[in-house]
Amino acid sequence: MNARATLYTPAVLAAATGLAAWPWNDAAPFVGDARSRTCGSTITLGLTLDAAGGVAAIGIRAHACAIGQASASAFAAGATGQTRHDIANARAQLGAWLAGEGELSALLGQWPGLAIIEPARALSSRHGAIVLAWDAALAALEPDAKT
Repeated sequence: MNARATLYTPAVLAAATGLAAWPWNDAAPFVGDARSRTCGSTITLGLTLDAAGGVAAIGIRAHACAIGQASASAFAAGATGQTRHDIANARAQLGAWLAGEGELSALLGQWPGLAIIEPARALSSRHGAIVLAWDAALAALEPDAKT
């Protein structure tokens, strides 16, 4: 089996198409964008927060490869209740894992869908796409980012 076939498994492709579960909402009060420098993939997130500052609703517009979309799907599935602090911590752990430091298992409790993108760690050209949703969420939740 070639590397591409191993990377784009049926589970990855199913997760990528699963983004339809989080349709865009023009009324979302927090909006953030992120772009991968390595592949040009982009994601825009619209977030609504609950009274405690946790994510209550999410909408996604993605123009990304299947790995980026699958990762965004994992983000969306685990985002409910997460605060900016939680998302920043997860982003730091994800970055460390991609850099070969730390374990993905540390993130799987809250973001279990990430397990399917594990083979992409070996391809640095996909790292930017993997972190897009976290980066877009952090951009949306900057103190002055409210639209």
